[in-house]
Amino acid sequence: MASSAMKITLERIALFQFTPAHSAQARAMLGWSVDELSRESGVSVQAIERFEANRDVLDVTRLTLAYRFESEGLVFFPGFAPGRGMNVRGSTPNPMARADYAMVE
Repeated sequence: MASSAMKITLERIALFQFTPAHSAQARAMLGWSVDELSRESGVSVQAIERFEANRDVLDVTRLTLAYRFESEGLVFFPGFAPGRGMNVRGSTPNPMARADYAMVE
């Protein structure tokens, strides 16, 4: 189990690496609409649309989206389209199980 400091560091990396463009690109890769991503992640359609329009959302919302895509094996690097990782599993396979999930928009 990762230490609290390590968990915070990993979350910060995910926040800076996962961009609004990544969200739209990842949805396209998976063939998901905004409605499907909403159902899959538990994040509201409005919050996803705000995020993909480069508007503010809570960090926990952004992390939930990133982790949901990562659980599908996608990886994110700044400046590049999402890619499929080899045997990659997201650091949070079930974002809804996170303690801070209640804060998701």
